[in-house]
Amino acid sequence: MNLQNLRLTTKLWLSVLLIVLALVTVVGYTAYRTAEDRAQSAQVLHKLNSRIEASLRWAGLTQTNAARTQALMLSNDPVLEAGLKEAMADTTAQISKIQKTIEDDELTDDDRQQMKVIAANRKKMIEARTAAVKERSEGRPEQAAAIVKDSFQPAMQAYQQSQRDFVTLQEKSFLATEEEFAHRAQNLIYLTGAMMLLLVVGILVGAAWLIRSIRQPLDTANDLAAKIAQGDLSMAIDTSRSDEFGDLMKSLSSMNASLGTMVNQVRHSTDSIATASSEIAQGNNDLAQRTEQTSSNLQATASSMDHLTQTVQLSADNARQASSLAANASSVAERGGAVVRQVVSTMEEINDSSRKISDIIGVIDGIAFQTNILALNAAVEAARAGEQGRGFAVVASEVRSLAQRSAEAAKEIKMLINTSVTKVASGTQLVSDAGSTMNDIVQSVRKVADVIGEITAASGEQSSEISGINQSIGNLDQMTQQNAALVEQSAAAAESLRDQAEQLAQAVAVFKTDGQALSMAQRPPRDITPRAPSLGHKAAAAAPAPKKLAASVKPAAGKPTAPKPALGNNPAPAKAAAGAESDWETF
Repeated sequence: MNLQNLRLTTKLWLSVLLIVLALVTVVGYTAYRTAEDRAQSAQVLHKLNSRIEASLRWAGLTQTNAARTQALMLSNDPVLEAGLKEAMADTTAQISKIQKTIEDDELTDDDRQQMKVIAANRKKMIEARTAAVKERSEGRPEQAAAIVKDSFQPAMQAYQQSQRDFVTLQEKSFLATEEEFAHRAQNLIYLTGAMMLLLVVGILVGAAWLIRSIRQPLDTANDLAAKIAQGDLSMAIDTSRSDEFGDLMKSLSSMNASLGTMVNQVRHSTDSIATASSEIAQGNNDLAQRTEQTSSNLQATASSMDHLTQTVQLSADNARQASSLAANASSVAERGGAVVRQVVSTMEEINDSSRKISDIIGVIDGIAFQTNILALNAAVEAARAGEQGRGFAVVASEVRSLAQRSAEAAKEIKMLINTSVTKVASGTQLVSDAGSTMNDIVQSVRKVADVIGEITAASGEQSSEISGINQSIGNLDQMTQQNAALVEQSAAAAESLRDQAEQLAQAVAVFKTDGQALSMAQRPPRDITPRAPSLGHKAAAAAPAPKKLAASVKPAAGKPTAPKPALGNNPAPAKAAAGAESDWETF
């Protein structure tokens, strides 16, 4: 069983149970040994005390018999002698019983040796007493007294001294036994102290092991938390333990994995944002360049339309001069009958040219109308497309096509008007030559003057329509200027988005996952600094947009449309934009 897999609660309870068990064992063993020693000492000391008491009683009985023997030796009363003898016999029997009891007891070698000495001395004393009593009984008191003095008393003294020596020996045994049991009790105290010391040492060792088993995983968890706080998510976390610290390590491992996943997601998101913002900014730059070129082309178109207006006005002036010349020529029309016919033919050709001019003006009028419609569509498409502006490129292409048709029509108008001027000059010369013959065709000349007046009126209408075209082109140029400003704002927003993506990437760069640091240096951004379009003399005049355009742009700024894929993922529109740009370059 691996102790590391035990729960912390189990370890603590197991430690407490082991300590309690050890204490119970030590206390129980000490109590058992103490009770056993007390019982054994009480038993042994009781035997020794009983033996001492028996020895003292034996000595007392011996002293009593010695006194009786002395009295018997000195008495002359037969009755007293008989009583003394009977008492001595009874005491002797008691002494023999006591001696037998002591000899049957558990004696040491010294005790048995001393008992042999006592038995020998008693035997001598009994023999001397028996001899003295016999001499006394036989009527020889002097001999009996001599035996008492010479044999009985020394034997009695030796007998009593051996008894006293036995008592002294028993007292020494009693004291030695007491000292032995006291020493055993002291040894038990020492043993108990040693066991308690070992128990304390074991408790300290167990506490140190328990503290180490708690502190080591806590230090490991603290180090892991510190590394996670420092951004290192690449370390491997051991989750093999099954205790509370194993649960803590598993939680730290889950947190580490979750943080690593989140950091990787943030890193991928910042990469995607940086790439998308770079491509958006690049697209805005391209759109700004195309808008700049469109504005330049519109300015060139406006300049061409100004020249066309001047030419039409010049044609109208020439037509008025032709009318004046026709009025002057009416006085000499009678002299140029034949020449007048040529003038009539010439004027018919001028009339045909005027009709063609009228048709061309109609085409220009239609173009102007379509230009207005397309300009409105361009504003709507620009508002819908937002930052992409793809629809505006298509509308701009159509505007370019209509502008080309307008230019071609203007060129044809110019050529026809030049032809009309030439023919009018020729007709004037013919009228001058045929002035003498024009009297009879005054009415015809007046009709010619009326036709020229119509030409003048048509030229005025053409000039008015061309002025409308110029105004439409001016409005379109103004909207182009505003689109350029919006493109600049979009480029600035894309640049700000890229900067924020870089800051976010730098914020997560401190984290390490799988041993690799998230570094922005590994993802250098493209140079997408937006270039402000130079719009020539119209840039300063970028006045507020028309109300319809402002209304369409404001909601787009307040509520952005759904994000579209990055420009790099859609090569087809990029190619279309490049084609449109090449078309503008050929305008």
